[in-house]
Amino acid sequence: MKLSEPDPSSPSLFERVIKSFGNEPDDQEALLELLRDATERGIIGENSLSMIEGVFQVKELQGRDIMIPRSRMVVLNYNDDFDTLIKIVRQSGHSRFPVIDENLDDVEGVLLAKDLLTYFDDAQRKHFNIKDVLRSAYFIPKSRHLNALLKDFKSKRNHMAVVVDEYGGTAGLVTIEDILEQIVGKIDDEHDEEEEEMIQPNGKHRFTVNGLTPLDEFNSYFKSSITNPDFETIGGVIMNAFGDMPNRGDEVEVEKISFKILNVDKRRIHSLQILLGNKTS
Repeated sequence: MKLSEPDPSSPSLFERVIKSFGNEPDDQEALLELLRDATERGIIGENSLSMIEGVFQVKELQGRDIMIPRSRMVVLNYNDDFDTLIKIVRQSGHSRFPVIDENLDDVEGVLLAKDLLTYFDDAQRKHFNIKDVLRSAYFIPKSRHLNALLKDFKSKRNHMAVVVDEYGGTAGLVTIEDILEQIVGKIDDEHDEEEEEMIQPNGKHRFTVNGLTPLDEFNSYFKSSITNPDFETIGGVIMNAFGDMPNRGDEVEVEKISFKILNVDKRRIHSLQILLGNKTS
């Protein structure tokens, strides 16, 4: 049986969506509204819409918004012996590690766990020298936009970037998986911890907050006094502030605290960005 070739003259999904509504969108927000309406009509699936929203959000977010802060980085020390390195690699389950010298601000390079496999042989282990397996580290400023960073990862065939602050110190790190999760949602593997910190600082004035963070924990951390008898979590309060389920990228201010939706589905808000005071830090 010979399969027929696709007809190049047949309309694309986007063209069919536009035709169904009769109006071509003038900007990005109009396009997203059009796609959300198309989802309600069943023309495209909710997963497709979520990924499209994620693609648009990647264009807006910067490295500082999703980076793993330096306090949570798992690193290897340049002067550690092979057995110590292997112990850290096994305990963490990661595949890539920044290698530091004296402190976190002295990143010497990146080590891939797979490059240590050769040295499990006793004869080879005695020849181990971390210099032989160390790869160059890729450094980016906190302001690097994620769409540009994703392009860098592809062109440089690199999967990890060390984020530095304005003084050249290590602020955190971003992996290609972190960016992809902004598009397709959380990617869990067998090494991921079931519980993560509910509030993660991403600089002096930026924070990523889990939507399920209890209100009392949120208020204690930010010295705020947000209350609502109908909700127990900050995600519930913010959803109520919008009056309806918000979309990714939507922003609202509650008691002088700026909230931006980072990840949401049709049931709840998964994560928020908090901006306090100086929004450029």
